[in-house]
Amino acid sequence: MTDTADRRLLLLHAHPDDETIMTGGTIARYLEEGVDVRVVTFSLGEEGEVIGDEWAQLVADGGADQLGGYRILELTRALAELSPPGAAPLQPRFLGGAGRWRDSGMAGTPSADNPRALVQAPFDTLVATLADLIVDFAPQVVVTYDRVGTYGHPDHVMVHDVSMAALPIAGERLGRAIKVYESVTEHSALDTGLAAAADRVPQGWRMPEAGELPRYPDRHITAEIDISGVHQRKAAALAAHATQVTVAPSGTEYALSNNVLQPIFDHEHFIRTAPPVEDSAARETDLFDGIA
Repeated sequence: MTDTADRRLLLLHAHPDDETIMTGGTIARYLEEGVDVRVVTFSLGEEGEVIGDEWAQLVADGGADQLGGYRILELTRALAELSPPGAAPLQPRFLGGAGRWRDSGMAGTPSADNPRALVQAPFDTLVATLADLIVDFAPQVVVTYDRVGTYGHPDHVMVHDVSMAALPIAGERLGRAIKVYESVTEHSALDTGLAAAADRVPQGWRMPEAGELPRYPDRHITAEIDISGVHQRKAAALAAHATQVTVAPSGTEYALSNNVLQPIFDHEHFIRTAPPVEDSAARETDLFDGIA
């Protein structure tokens, strides 16, 4: 394995808050270990729904359309919460620079037709921009989304598709392979987390309906990262995304604007897509396993 100081981890996300929801514990753990971590976000999240009244008029639809700028601040605060105490906080990075591409919103909404929307960007331009970024950073490990973008958001799907196109280009230019993971939710971890939270649902929240939250069968999971030691940092980082996320008083659950309860797991789960995993292989507990 490479020395800690030589390990580089790149995480690709669609909007501010995705990095913490899906991979916040992994970010915090590897920062704690001294790994060079970069989080690259593809848009500012301008089309997000705002929780509460304080910042409600920042929204794009009928508001000031200033939410994206405010979410840069939330992302900055969240990454600072994920960073080790006393260390320089991890700074936000955006594909093509902050504001280059806009949050597309959900499929079928008018925001998806905005000429600045991520889904309207020339695909080759997105791929070339990301490939250049990967080559410049030269990570051994890259984390992205699955092919359905976790829950089908067009920007998440775009992150996956652009990643899959850019990674082989970058790998060829670097002259070596890159380990690639998709961040996912494990079925049994979700069931366990929901069962534990069933008797402490905050007022106004609800438990998810059967099949409402995305998850993968346990047998598909190839890597499991223990984040129990940084669980509180992940909860604090989620709370930093206050326009989008509410953390329960327990500190072990959160909800988005739909008030559907979701657990804050003590392990984060991944499916390795490159290099391929043998069916008989044990789950990895370190994303850098096997890197010489």
